[in-house]
Amino acid sequence: MLHAMLTTLQDAAMDPETAKNNLSLLGAGIGIGLSVIGAGIGIGQIGSAAAQGIARQPAAAADIQASSIILAALIEGAALFGLVITIIFKLF
Repeated sequence: MLHAMLTTLQDAAMDPETAKNNLSLLGAGIGIGLSVIGAGIGIGQIGSAAAQGIARQPAAAADIQASSIILAALIEGAALFGLVITIIFKLF
């Protein structure tokens, strides 16, 4: 992976058009990678908190589960928004 990144940067130094294409791909890859990592961490935190909440109050399990599903869906929406932004960034 590091070799591919270094090759991209070396090619970018030679031709401005190649630089635009390769560096935009590199930026899009880094952008979506960070977006997905953030979503994964957020959903993990939600799962952990939901499990702890259900363990402490089993009577409220349905409410906690519904809330955690809604929050996970919102975080997935943010990750998809990041994907759309990186695709638009690549196209222009």
